Order: sequence, then structure tokens, then C-alpha cells
Amino acid sequence: MAINRKSAASRALVREARLSADSLVMPLFVRSGVRAPTPIRSMPGQFQWPIDELASECETLFRGGVPAVLLFGVTEKKIKTASASAAYAAGGLVPRAVRAIKKAVPDLLVITDVCLCAYTADGHCRLPSTEATLKTLGKMAVAHAAAGADFVGPSDMTDGNVGAVRRSLDDARLEGAGILAYTVKYASALYGPFREAADSAPAFGDRRSYQMDPANAVEALREAEQDIAQGADILMVKPALGYLDIVHALKQRFTLPIAAYNVSGEYAMVKAAAQQGWLDERGVWMEQLLCMRRAGADILITYWAKEAARTLRGR
Repeated sequence: MAINRKSAASRALVREARLSADSLVMPLFVRSGVRAPTPIRSMPGQFQWPIDELASECETLFRGGVPAVLLFGVTEKKIKTASASAAYAAGGLVPRAVRAIKKAVPDLLVITDVCLCAYTADGHCRLPSTEATLKTLGKMAVAHAAAGADFVGPSDMTDGNVGAVRRSLDDARLEGAGILAYTVKYASALYGPFREAADSAPAFGDRRSYQMDPANAVEALREAEQDIAQGADILMVKPALGYLDIVHALKQRFTLPIAAYNVSGEYAMVKAAAQQGWLDERGVWMEQLLCMRRAGADILITYWAKEAARTLRGR
């Protein structure tokens, strides 16, 4: 087999896993109350975008070969309440951003994060009661889909959230909107930079009571079975790199597309090491994405999507 490694052409000929720009999704943060892109300190190269600038950035991404974005809203403290009622306002931040993106780039696939942490006074992803949480998530998903979102992503990890969102979409005659289920979302220490980016750190405690224990694998299969039964269209694993065994297990057992989220902490570590000259940044993220693909991920959600698309398209 060593002869197959002698040249770039021979290596490419026998390559088992291949990357394509078609599989990339770029996470983006839209923020109210700002007039210019605001750098995210812990995520060099990433920004909180005002709506107008966000639409322009999406045009750039699409022209560069990125087919999809995953949108997170960063809200002002004055709208954060115990009931999270701003989460489902038709004129809210994310619905307005979706409409602006779709007007500017109709063919860009827009996925929205459906979670309450940006809208609750305490920064938690759910309300005190499961019933209230599911009802509010359903309303939020409808507001996003009505604005033009192609997929909604319930990320709160409340039992029954996918089913509640599916019923709400169907009742609103928005059956065409798909569900990207945050099926396997671990209670990871790698979300720190994201919480700065989204201004969504919990005011007390943590999220271990509703996110998954990193020690568990069989539980991930049960979560996937439940989400499929409730109407999920895509299953996601988050974070990606420490959980490639879970990506592989889901791919082997289920037929739905599998997404892997290369999260903020994974991004920030590489950026920090590259700034010190300790790592080749491009080489590392290309290797990471290839490993995610090799493990079985069909969809790669990564903050390097813009650079990856440019590289894969030879630009």
C-alpha cells in the first residue's frame, strides 16, 4: 500500500473520505443595538453582526461557496424576561435577520437556533416547567419558519422538544420547514467562547441537568431514536472532535443525515495556538473537518466554513 502514498495524485485516487464545500454550514451571530460588526474577543475572526451587515456577509459567504448558515440571536438585556416572550415575537431580532438574509440571498439555506437562553432573565435554556418550555419553543420555531428559515434547530435538550416543534410547525401550515435536532448535545467545557459571543451564560448553576453527560454513549442512541420518532430531519452531535465515536455510531445505526458541530472552544484553541506559531491553522482545521467527515458526518458546522469553501473550491 505504501506505493499509493508516493504522490499527491495517487493519494487522492485512493482517498476514503472527501471534503466538499456543499457540506459546510457557517455559524453566525446577529446582534441588536450595534451599527457595525463587533469582534468576539475569544473567537478571533468572528463577529456579532448588525442585520444589514449580516445580510452582506451572507452574500459573500454564498458567493464563496458556503451553502448554509446557522443563525444565533444576541439580544439586549432589556428584553430578557422570566417568560422569554421576546423569543417568539414576529418582529424580533432573528425573524428580521432571516427576512433580510432571504431578501439578499434567496438561495442561501438558513438554519436558526431555537433556544431560550438568549431571552430568559436567568440565561437558562428552558423555563421552570417543561410544558411552558415546549410551548414557547414551538412559538419560536413558528416565528422563524414564517420569516423564511429553511430549518429550525431546537437546542435546549428538553425532552419532547422536537415533537413540540414539529406539531407547532404543522399546525401553522409550515410543514416545509425542516428540523435540525440538537440530538446529542453534551454538557461540554468547550462552549465558553460561544457564551461570550451569544451573551448567554447562565446567571446561576450550569446546564448539566439537561445537557448530556460526556461519559455517556448509549444515551446518545436513545436520544436519536426519540428525535427520529418525533419528526427530526437531521441529527446533530455537539461538540464534534471529542465525540467522533458518537458521530460514527449514529451514522452506522440511523439513515438520517448526521451533522457535527465544530464548536467555539475547538475553534478558539486552534486560533490561540496558531497565533503563537505553534500550529499551522489551515492544516489543523482541514484535518479536523476531514476527521469529522471520516467519522460519518454529512454536514460540517464550523467557524472555518468561509476559509474551507475557498480552499476546497481552489480560490
